[in-house]
Amino acid sequence: MILTRYFLKELLTSTFVITGILMLIVVSARLVVHLNKAVAGIIPPEAVYYTILYNSPGFLQLILPLGFYISILLVYGRMYSENEMTVLHATGFGPKQVFRITMAPVGVMMLLIGFLSLWLAPTAADKLDKYYQVQQQESEFSFITPGRFNAIGGSGQKVSYAQTLSADRKEMQNVFMADGDTIILAQSGRQYVDPQTGSRYLELSNGRRLTGEPGKQTLETLEFSGYSVKIAEESSVAKKARNEAASTYQLINSKKRQDKARLHYRIGLFLLVPIIVLIAFPLSHVKPRQGRYGKMLPAIVVYMVYYTMLITARKWMEQGQTPLWMGLWWLHAIFIMLGCLLMYWPTLRLKVGRNRASKQAKAGAKHA
Repeated sequence: MILTRYFLKELLTSTFVITGILMLIVVSARLVVHLNKAVAGIIPPEAVYYTILYNSPGFLQLILPLGFYISILLVYGRMYSENEMTVLHATGFGPKQVFRITMAPVGVMMLLIGFLSLWLAPTAADKLDKYYQVQQQESEFSFITPGRFNAIGGSGQKVSYAQTLSADRKEMQNVFMADGDTIILAQSGRQYVDPQTGSRYLELSNGRRLTGEPGKQTLETLEFSGYSVKIAEESSVAKKARNEAASTYQLINSKKRQDKARLHYRIGLFLLVPIIVLIAFPLSHVKPRQGRYGKMLPAIVVYMVYYTMLITARKWMEQGQTPLWMGLWWLHAIFIMLGCLLMYWPTLRLKVGRNRASKQAKAGAKHA
């Protein structure tokens, strides 16, 4: 019981410290990116805080397994390099007992990451998507000055003029708009966001559209009671939030290939934990002269290959390059086999060495 508490304390403390450090690094890096987007006018300044807040569960679901993986390598690597494991093995506390203790927090980690990937991260992404929709509806008209020409949409190709603007700054009256060779005159205009695509449109009411080419005196005239003009596409930040906003229940009931791939990816993050333990446990075994970081680099490379392949396999599934029935199970099976191979490799190598020595002994006896 004392040894169990000791192992669990070391593993969990190291996990949360490493996770906290990695989380701080990732959040700081993303904060710089979003601040640059706010300065460039891609997203409103006040959206930086909400973007980081609602993206944090998504960051944590990726960082927590890595933190647990690195903690196993560091804690057990230190114990091997300082001969603590050698003493424990000599007293009968062998690798099997250590592995059982290591698997104890796996269930907790799986529940936590499952909670993050299957519920909390999609819920946060949905809130971020709704927040961006509200911001997109309000931000464009907040910069419009009545009685002046204003560039809209961020590209500078569309120019609008409104004689007056409503008190809530959401509706323009007596609108003039120029877009290349097209001129639009309307009594009123109101912005809205397409819930399907996230693109912003200006919905004009009761007006005329004049279209002509330079050098020609004739203009094509079209009268309308309602006319929509696309102002801007959805930003990459908002698009990412929209893609991740679907709930797990919606993904389960969906027939779309993209949704099935997204569901398998979320389940994959959940299954990642026991598989990386199979890989980390044998890689944490280092010789005293190697030091605690002896196998850290190859172990990190294996993890990065696993996670990169998880993203790549998701894209293959979305694009139809792998069948739906196969999902991402084949990738998890490959790394389960890799983990089992690493776990039993010392035993297999010892058996092969014994068989070889036995054959050489028999051959020597015959020659004698």
